[in-house]
Amino acid sequence: MTPQISSLSCQGVWHTLLLHRLASFQRVWSLAPNEDTGKEITSLAWRPDGKIIAFSLADTKQVILCDVEKAEILHFFPVESLVSCMHWMEVSEESSTLTSFCNAEDETSHFLPKLPALPKSEEKSDEVMKLLGDVRLNILVLGGGSGFTELYAYGMYKIATLAGVAGTCRSLCLSSDLKSLSVITEIKSTENEPEITYFQLDTSLLSDCLPEVTRMARKFTHISTLLQYQKLSLTCMCEAWEDILMQMDLRLTKFVQEKNTTTSVQDEFIQLLLWGKASPELQALLMNQLTVKGLKKLGQSIESSYSSIQKLVISHLQSGSEALLYYLSELKGMALWKQKYEPLGLDAALIEDAITAVGSFILKANELLQVIDSSMKNFKAFFRWLYVAMLRMSEDHVLPELNKMTQKDIAFVADFLTEHFNEAPELYDRKGKYFNVERVGQYLKDEDDDLVSPPNSKGNQWVNFHQNSTPLKESPLLFPYYPQKSLYYVKRIMEGVIDLCLQKPAEIIGKSIKQAIGMPLYTIPTSTDTLPRLFELPSLWNDKKSGMHYIVFTMPEISPCKLYIMRKATDLSRSVSSGLVAIDLGSLLSRSIDGTAEASRYSCLDARFFDDETLTVVLKEAVEEEHRGRILAQLPLSPVYAGEEEFILDPSMKLDQQSGDIPVQSVVLENQWRTLENMKAQYVAVNGIRKVSCVLSSNLRHIRVFEMDVEDEEEEDKQDVSGDQEKLEQSLEPSLCSQEDTEEGELTEGAEAGTSDLQEENASTSEI
Repeated sequence: MTPQISSLSCQGVWHTLLLHRLASFQRVWSLAPNEDTGKEITSLAWRPDGKIIAFSLADTKQVILCDVEKAEILHFFPVESLVSCMHWMEVSEESSTLTSFCNAEDETSHFLPKLPALPKSEEKSDEVMKLLGDVRLNILVLGGGSGFTELYAYGMYKIATLAGVAGTCRSLCLSSDLKSLSVITEIKSTENEPEITYFQLDTSLLSDCLPEVTRMARKFTHISTLLQYQKLSLTCMCEAWEDILMQMDLRLTKFVQEKNTTTSVQDEFIQLLLWGKASPELQALLMNQLTVKGLKKLGQSIESSYSSIQKLVISHLQSGSEALLYYLSELKGMALWKQKYEPLGLDAALIEDAITAVGSFILKANELLQVIDSSMKNFKAFFRWLYVAMLRMSEDHVLPELNKMTQKDIAFVADFLTEHFNEAPELYDRKGKYFNVERVGQYLKDEDDDLVSPPNSKGNQWVNFHQNSTPLKESPLLFPYYPQKSLYYVKRIMEGVIDLCLQKPAEIIGKSIKQAIGMPLYTIPTSTDTLPRLFELPSLWNDKKSGMHYIVFTMPEISPCKLYIMRKATDLSRSVSSGLVAIDLGSLLSRSIDGTAEASRYSCLDARFFDDETLTVVLKEAVEEEHRGRILAQLPLSPVYAGEEEFILDPSMKLDQQSGDIPVQSVVLENQWRTLENMKAQYVAVNGIRKVSCVLSSNLRHIRVFEMDVEDEEEEDKQDVSGDQEKLEQSLEPSLCSQEDTEEGELTEGAEAGTSDLQEENASTSEI
C-alpha cells in the first residue's frame, strides 16, 4: 500500500519547514524563515486530524499553527520560554454529556449566521475557521527549559500552566484519558553529568471534569478564532484605505509653507466659495498641483475606499463582535454554575469585563461608521463644488446639472471648510502636516496617540445627560466609551481583557496538576553531549486501550546491548506488573546478516512505538564493520512481557545503579527486519496507522521511507516491483550524492528485498 495523502515534515539547516508526500517524496510546499515569524524551528507536532501542523520558534519565542494544505499561517501565539518539544493528542473517551454538547454546538448556527468571507482573501478567511477542527477535545502540550510546560486546548486556548518539573523537557505524552502526563527531562548541574529523568504528573482534574473542560475550551477556542477573524477584518480595512487619501492634507500643508500671503487657507477657499475668484497662489495650487484630473481621481478613490471600509465594518467587524458577545455570554452563564465550573477557574466577573470591552469595541466601530458616512457626504459636496470652480478657472464648459448650487449646498460647503480647513501648528509637530481633512485613516492607526480630530460631541443631548448624571456614570450597564482613541487602540484593550479572562483557568488547573512520580533514569556522558537531540531517546507512547504509558530508553554506557521498556498506568491508583524490563539485543536475528551462523551483538540507536504491540528499532552492531549496514526491525512486545519476574525499584538509588537487577528478556526476529545498505541510519519516525517508517541518517541529510506491513505477493509481482524500484533509484542517484556524505558512499539501494517483509517505497531515498 502506498499512502496518497500522507506527508512528512522535516527541518533543515536553516530551519525551513518542508512537506513531502510519502508516496513519491514529492515536495508539496516549503515554508521559508522570515523576520515576522522567526527562523529557528525547535519542535513540531501534527494535530490528530492531520489538517494543521504546529511548530515552535526559538528566536521569536512563538508557536505557529500552519494549514497543511496551503502552508498558510492561521494562528500564532507567544510563549514565555523556548519550546524544546511538543505533543498533540486527542481525547478518546466518550460520554452522553459530550454527545449532547456536540449536538448543542451544531445548534449555534440557528442563532449565529455564518461569518462572511473577507474580500481579497476569501480562502484565508475560510482557512481561519479550520482552527476550530472537530468538537472532540484535543490538547497541544508544550515543554521547554526550566520545567516550562503548558497545555493548549485545540492548540489555541491555554488551559494549564504547570510548575514543579525540573530540567529541560525532552519528550512529552499526555494520556488519551487525561489522567496523567509523562515528561522526560534533562537535568543539568555544574558538578555532575546531565541526568535524564522521568516524571509522571497527575492531571485527574482534567479527566474528572472532561465535559466541563471540553465545553469551556470549545467556547474559548471560538473566541480566539473570532479574534483572529477580527484581526483579518481590520487588516482588510487598512488595505482598503489608500495613501492617496492623504494627498489633500499634504498639498494644503505644502501650500501653507510656500504661499507669500498672510491670508489663511480657510479664508482662501471661503473667498473662492463666496466670490468665485481665487488668489494666484490658490489657483496655482489647484490647477498646477492638484489638477482637474487629479481631483477627479481623488474623489473616486475616497468614495471607493470609504465604501469598502464601510461594508467591512457592517458585514464583518460587527458580525464578528456580535458572535464574540454570544460566546462570552454563554461563558458567563457557565461561570455562574459554580458547582461545575468554579473548580476550573472560570470567573464570571472577568467574563463580564470581557463583555464590556467587546461592547466598547462595537461603540467605536459605530463611531467609525458615522465618521465615514459624514465624510462621504462632505467630500462629495466639496469635490463637486471645487470641480466646477476649477473648470471655470480653466474656462472649460460646465454642464448645467453641475452648475446648479442651492443656498443650502453653499452653507454645507462653508461648514465643511470651517471645520476641516483650520491650520493646526501643533499637528505639524506630531504628524508633519497642518491639516486633517481626511478623518477615517486615523481610526485605523495602531498607535497609542489620541485621535487628531476626535468627533465633536458638543450639543449632543445624550452625552450631556450622561455627563451630568452620577448614577449613569457608575452604571455597569453602559459600555465605556473612548472618544479620543482609535479603533485599533480599543481592539487592543478588548484583546487584553479577554486574555486576562483566559489566564485564570490556566492558573487554577495548572496548580491542580501535581507530580506523582519522579525517577532518575540515567546520566549522559559529556562525550555524547554534542550529538543532535532532536529525535533522541527516550521515547514515550500511550496505549489507549490498556491505559498505559510506555517509556523506551537505553543506557549505552552501562548496558550497550540492552533496550529498556518501562510502563506506568495512566491511572495513578492502578499498579502494573512487569513495570520495567530489558530486552537483550545480543541474539535478535534468527540468522546473521551475511547468512552465516556467526552471532552478532547489537545496540539500539533509536526506537519508536509502531503500534501498541510493536516497536520499530534502528540497530547497529556493537563492533561495526564497513560491509555490514545498520538494521531496521519490527520488535514484537508480546514475548517481552511473557516473563513473571518483577523488578522492585530501590528509591534510594538511581535506576542505572540497579540495571543489573532489571529482568532481561530475549527476542528473536524471524523476518521482520531489513539491512540499510550505504546509509548511516540513526533515527526513525513511524506511523502505525499508515504502516510506514521513515529512517533518517546520522548527519540529518538523508531519509528513506519504508512500507512496513506488506502482504505476501506472488513472486512475479515482487520481481516487477523490484525492477521498477531499481530503475527509479538509479535515476535519482546523481541528485542524492554530496561531498559532505562521502562516508555513506553512493546512495543506491543494494539491499536484498527477499531477506525481509519490510519493503522500501518507490523514490523513498531523498536528500534534505
